[in-house]
Amino acid sequence: MLKKQKFQWLLCAVFTVFISSSGQMVDAQKYVKLVDPYIGTGGHGHSFLGVTVPFGAVQIGPNNFNKGWDWTSGYHYSDNVVTGFSHQHLNGTGCADGGALQFMPYTGTLKSERGTQENPTLGYSSHYSHQHEEATPGYYQVFLEDTKVNVELTATNRVAFHRYTYPKSKDQDKRLMISLADANGSATKAAYLEQTDDYTIRGYRFADGWAKNQQFYFTARFSQPVKLLIFADNKLVEGKSFKGVDVKGNFLLDPKTQELKVKVGISPVSMDNAERNIAVEMGHWNFEKVVKQADAAWEKELSKIKVKGKNLDEQKIFYTAMYHAFMQPNTFNDADGSIRGADKKVYTHPGFVNYTQLSLWDTYRAAHPFYTISQPERVPDFINTMLAIYQQTGMLPVWHLYGSDTYEMIGIASVMVIADAILKDFKGFDYNLAFDAMKKSMLSDYKDLKFLRTHEYIPSDRAKESVAKGLEYAIADDAVARVARKLGKTQDADFFGKRAGYYKHYWDPETEFFRGKRTDGTWNTPFNPYNSNHRNDDYCEGTAWQYIWLVPHDIPGLIRLFPDEKAFSSKLDSLFVVKGLEGEDNSPDISGLIGQYAHGNEPGHHTVYLYNYVGQQWKTAEKVRYVLKNMYHNNPDGLQGNEDCGQMSSWYILSALGFYQVDPSGGNFLFGSPLFDEAKIQLPDHKVLKIKTISNSDKNIYIQKVHFNGTDYTKSYISYADLMAGGELVFEMGSQPSAFGNREADRPF
Repeated sequence: MLKKQKFQWLLCAVFTVFISSSGQMVDAQKYVKLVDPYIGTGGHGHSFLGVTVPFGAVQIGPNNFNKGWDWTSGYHYSDNVVTGFSHQHLNGTGCADGGALQFMPYTGTLKSERGTQENPTLGYSSHYSHQHEEATPGYYQVFLEDTKVNVELTATNRVAFHRYTYPKSKDQDKRLMISLADANGSATKAAYLEQTDDYTIRGYRFADGWAKNQQFYFTARFSQPVKLLIFADNKLVEGKSFKGVDVKGNFLLDPKTQELKVKVGISPVSMDNAERNIAVEMGHWNFEKVVKQADAAWEKELSKIKVKGKNLDEQKIFYTAMYHAFMQPNTFNDADGSIRGADKKVYTHPGFVNYTQLSLWDTYRAAHPFYTISQPERVPDFINTMLAIYQQTGMLPVWHLYGSDTYEMIGIASVMVIADAILKDFKGFDYNLAFDAMKKSMLSDYKDLKFLRTHEYIPSDRAKESVAKGLEYAIADDAVARVARKLGKTQDADFFGKRAGYYKHYWDPETEFFRGKRTDGTWNTPFNPYNSNHRNDDYCEGTAWQYIWLVPHDIPGLIRLFPDEKAFSSKLDSLFVVKGLEGEDNSPDISGLIGQYAHGNEPGHHTVYLYNYVGQQWKTAEKVRYVLKNMYHNNPDGLQGNEDCGQMSSWYILSALGFYQVDPSGGNFLFGSPLFDEAKIQLPDHKVLKIKTISNSDKNIYIQKVHFNGTDYTKSYISYADLMAGGELVFEMGSQPSAFGNREADRPF
């Protein structure tokens, strides 16, 4: 058992703490030890706890009873009852889904509260405590207090590995329950379960949840002979196979059993493919070997960025943020490459790695720009996945999950992600197909886009969230226009460029807010910029105060809507001072407040960087450093809002490195206030970007000077191309604001 290795691990941890707290670069094999998977599992972080590999198909981990919004990942740190361990989970989303195929080992007598001979699948939950629970990126362990069973989990990309240690007593039944009915937010439509030999079971689950028409296939191999008892609607059924809805399986093990191992392969295509995934990825029974492989996979990804600083907690937050960012998008194909498309057809040789869990409304803002730096080898297949969805459905993805689109949230943010890749000159996908997909999606009638053709704005008396939709569509239209210009499509560039300016139709110069406008052209009243009516007003998970700034593609144009730069800056100052959140049904996503700025939700994540556009970079530095220090913590309640599939963490990573991409489509990276004394980013072609921060401290938060590759650098931003060329970026810091970046020629555009 891995518990035997704990003393060695503690020695390594002590060594890591020593060298880190003394300000040295963390040893090359220690980054995985700096990850704390519990960060974000408390509060409203909704983060996944369990085992997955980077961008893996499997997320194996514990489930609690679902008690509401804070249990959307299946687990919450405040809980102490586990119902089982399932193979799919979401990471930090606001809606629940996943939880497919739940396993639960347990003990008991035939006629106890743990079930009866007729139905031993009842009563299998157990209490647990965090004192007897351990989580690292490649390993999860928990002791089930009520049944005295120790559970250990690890995984490869498509295979989960369970190891159960039962009590030595021979006077108790030793059982394992599996359920195709229980899940976290989805309802079973059809399920199948069968035993094919003494060591193997397999089946499938078709379900509707947040994502509709999910198809999940699995095969499980056991380390000892087992006999499957199948229950449907809580009644024992005869035979070795059954098709139904409420389907569960139960195994009565040999009383002498102390250890049981189970390998579970999953597939979006077939039971046979799930079995082949086991053969390809886990052709042995060495649990420790799989843990080491999982840790090695995480070490490889985490070591792409090496940071140095005096604060160990900040390093832990940073590497946990990278861990969260690299959990998804999830692989959604088999080891042989086959996929199930969004049209539910099987494609055997698609020619790319297919992905799912595309939380694009969230992740287009920071996570995907971060991937263009840290995961450039994966970016083309992220795009190929989106283009395949377009070819299969006629529409680019909005929020794609488990082979179907939830169509959750507003806008079509895949447009910005694709445009960003094209404008950064990524190869490996078809630019013409990409442009066709972007153009046709933005000319569709999705969520009130049709009104842009008739009104040039979305009327608030005809649609909810009209302002938020209009602003998001303007960002996407600008992305299409820029790609059209790059591809020489002048007419399209002009058309979408004009539409990108439609955001101005929502601007009320009298109040200096973007407001809902009715069909007749009058403003929607009554108007209260502090009010939020969740998903039922003119904004989306925000207030009018927070939506003033959602024009990242045209901040100079936004500034011109104000009387002058001073008025813009004054309004931006007020955002971080004015207080008040009103409305009986205000959005729970409005969290992490600094005045009216809400760091706990994505639409405002770029806002702290807008001072750079008016030559007040020092104010950006102030706000960025405050957020880094006060909105992220090394504890379970360490996030101020939903993790949202890596977006919350990606903001931290980029900002801690010293820059952030405000414009989501091929934009520049604006300087903030770097957190670490030194960082090294491994880039393609053996290039390295070294970031050095001189005189850095909690007081010295203001940039005084910047040097790039030995030359004075006066701009308050840097291009993607310059970052990816590598070299040395040096920040000189001080305790007082400076004139850095104040000249008009040095501001972003």
